[in-house]
This record gives sequence, C-alpha cells and structure tokens, in this order.
Amino acid sequence: MVTTQFQCWLRCSCLLLGLLPLGAPAQGPRPPAFDVVPLGVRGGLDEGNLSAYLVAPAGSTAYVCLDAGSLRTGLGKAVADKVFAVDADAVLKTYIKAYLISHAHLDHVAGLLLNAPDDAPKTIYGLPSCLAILQNDYFNWRAWPNFGPAGAPPALGKYHLQALAPGPEIALPETALRLRTFPLSHARPYESAAFLLRSHEDYLLYLGDTGADELEQSHQLQALWQAVGPLVRAGQLRAIFIETSYANEQPEKLLFGHLTPARLMQELAALGQVAGPGALRAVPVVITHRKPPAANEAAIARQLVAANSLGLRLIYPVQGQRLQF
Repeated sequence: MVTTQFQCWLRCSCLLLGLLPLGAPAQGPRPPAFDVVPLGVRGGLDEGNLSAYLVAPAGSTAYVCLDAGSLRTGLGKAVADKVFAVDADAVLKTYIKAYLISHAHLDHVAGLLLNAPDDAPKTIYGLPSCLAILQNDYFNWRAWPNFGPAGAPPALGKYHLQALAPGPEIALPETALRLRTFPLSHARPYESAAFLLRSHEDYLLYLGDTGADELEQSHQLQALWQAVGPLVRAGQLRAIFIETSYANEQPEKLLFGHLTPARLMQELAALGQVAGPGALRAVPVVITHRKPPAANEAAIARQLVAANSLGLRLIYPVQGQRLQF
C-alpha cells in the first residue's frame, strides 16, 4: 500500500511539473524481446566479417542464423567477449538451429559452406531461387561437396533445404520463433528476401540485400512497409536490420541492387508514412552491409547523420558484440 501511494504521489507530482504528458503510462523500459549476436556485419572485401546475425528470443540459446557469410571469426570474437558460455564449435553445432538465407551470393553463404564439414545436421530456409543455387551451384561436388539432400551423388543430406513462400507465417522448429518471408529486388531480376521474426507479440525485421523500389522498378519494399507499418504503430517491431552498402557518391548505375544513405532515408520515410508520424523513431534501425574501405563506411555514417531528418536511432553493429531489442 505504501509503495502504491508513493507511486501515485510521484506520478501526480510529475504531471504537475510537466515531466509527464497527460495520459502517459507510468512504466519503465520494456525488457528485451530478442538477443542478437552479429557474426559478420560488412558487405564484402573483409572475408572474415560478412553478413551473419544470430537471433533468438531473449534469454534463449536456440538461435537462427540470418545469412551466413562469416561464422567462425564472429563466433570466436563472441566467445572471447563472453557472449557464450560454451566454445565456438558448440555454438555452431548446438546453438544454431537453422539458417535463414536471404540470397545465395557468396558474401551471404561462404561461412555456411566452409563450415559445413564440421556442422551438425540442420535446416536451411530460403526462397526457392536461393535454395536452387545452393543445391545446384555449390553442393554439387565441383564447387563443394554435396551436403544437400539431392543433386549430384552421393547426396550427403546433412542439410535439409526448406523452401519459403512469401506471405504465411510459419513456425521454426527447435526455436520459439515464427517467420514471415517477403521477396526483395536485388539488381532486378535477381531475388533477395526479408525475414520478419516473431517472439510472442514482438517482431524483428531483417532485410537481405535490396535496392530502392524506384531504381529496381519494383514495389517490393512498399509491400513490406505496408505489412510492417501496423507493427511499428503498435510498438511491436523491436528493430529493423537494413543495408546501406555505398555512400551517396556511388553512381546509381553501379549500385548493383544496394542502398545509399539517401536511398535508405527515402525508403524509411515511406515506411514512416505508413506507420504514422513519429512512430518510427521508437524503432532502432541497424545499419548492415557497409562495404569497406573504411572511407566508404565513414562516409555512409556521416551522410546518414546528415540525412536523418526523421530522428531515427541508428545502430552500427560490431562483430561479436551482443545486441538486445
């Protein structure tokens, strides 16, 4: 009773002093819904630091790996930083329950391929076009041993390839996560994907490589924004992971299906229009796939700050360092 009376007195005092707006809920920060461990954050050139993000519900060790450009180097850094209580081999074999691959470019699958001989059996999820490349162009005994379920004999069958269909939400076995998949355009007509993960009533959105709708002559991002806008408005979307590969100086004919700071802000403004004024400011935006050299990465960061009229919280992930949302 004393605690309740004190809380009421404190709230009334704050209202009188103008520290809280009328109708504002008297509550602290929400606990995190997702644990994220970046195993690779760059978009090329640095072979040991390519796109790969472990995601699990907060407090769980049942991760999915969103893309798998680099695994061992990132796992080693995360273990050294005491993110995990087990060694890198145990994380690879037992903590990672599945791979979700946005597209089959080497900077998104090299770590998966190179670690396949020592990995444990598990499922690789992707759009049919992505899985066809994995099976036919990599798992074929020419580029790499056939760890897939079909194709050139003998098919070792270590990995089950599970095709994703845009639209319906599915459960990811061995995890407490559910998934919706959205197609993206990555240098039309090449296809990439976005993954919307759900834990209870909270969501995390990860986009693979993508170009802006205007340049790609598509409506893929607009369709994605229409789908996630209500989640932003309701406060259920905990984070957006989205690429910015090049600084604004990169000629648009040489973007190869990627975003610049100007194009990213253009697309996020479109999402803001769907979600409602100000709602997007509550959602951290994690900038992925910045391409070396360091001058390009630094220019991207400067240009994003200069263009951030939306007041977004921008995060630059560091390989091996845990994030919580």
